[in-house]
Amino acid sequence: MDIRTRGLAQQWAMLLPALILILVLVVSPFVLSMYFSVTDQRLVPRPVPTKIVGALNYQRMFSDPLFWQAVWNTFLFAVIVTPVQLGMSLGGALVLNSAIPLRSFFRAVAILPLLLPMTVIVAIWAVLFRIPAGPFNAVYQWFAGADSYINFLGNPSTALLSIVALSAWATFPYQMLIYLAGLQEIPHDLYEAAKLDGANAWQRFRHITWPGLRNVNIFLLIITTVGALKLFTQVDILTNGGPNGATNTIIHYLFSQGYATQKVGYASAIAVVFFLGVSAIALLQRKVLKNEGEE
Repeated sequence: MDIRTRGLAQQWAMLLPALILILVLVVSPFVLSMYFSVTDQRLVPRPVPTKIVGALNYQRMFSDPLFWQAVWNTFLFAVIVTPVQLGMSLGGALVLNSAIPLRSFFRAVAILPLLLPMTVIVAIWAVLFRIPAGPFNAVYQWFAGADSYINFLGNPSTALLSIVALSAWATFPYQMLIYLAGLQEIPHDLYEAAKLDGANAWQRFRHITWPGLRNVNIFLLIITTVGALKLFTQVDILTNGGPNGATNTIIHYLFSQGYATQKVGYASAIAVVFFLGVSAIALLQRKVLKNEGEE
């Protein structure tokens, strides 16, 4: 075996574990979902054998108003939470990258939400949202009167925004750490030269920091959007899709159809459409937002 063949074999040997995981955890479930999506498969086995129903599940899904409501809620959540979360992350990274007192301490405190499971975070925020005398309403009552309160999770006009606030706070430290790493990769000499030329803080951010974070922004935009589209835990625990479906998302709709009503075939059709939709959005973002140096 020559050196080239041996090197190729080593490369495949190193890639094999990852390829096996992708095959088992991604490709196989998707193939099974495609099969189940054209059947009347149930969660609990029935005496009647499973039948092929063709595109019936897809026809039912696209004609269901609840599905389109879930699509709209998911899209609206992603559109709102993505810029909010990235803005919080970038702002936090800029502060923690500057020469502030106790910087190491604040960096440690900022990543605390990453150490908590999402279920714990949701439970904490459920207390904050409590009516009529939760902490948030206690602050509101200082301005609006002792008998006033906001039904954050029970009002269709505020429920989704409340989920946005929770979700942005819970996961922004992850993006903040990536931004912080990106900021530290920008040569400090550029800032020194800009200061000598008389550039103020905004000009240095606009002409040095922001262009230097281009690749980081593209990466974070894609993963944050995909993560937002998968919203489930917060909704399932806090609102169960309510009120009046105002917080129902595609994943929650899929879960309710696949487990609550045990319609695995129908839920599989939703999963296939969701997977293709998210993949298309990610590929479109990747196509439009090219990394620095790419043609």
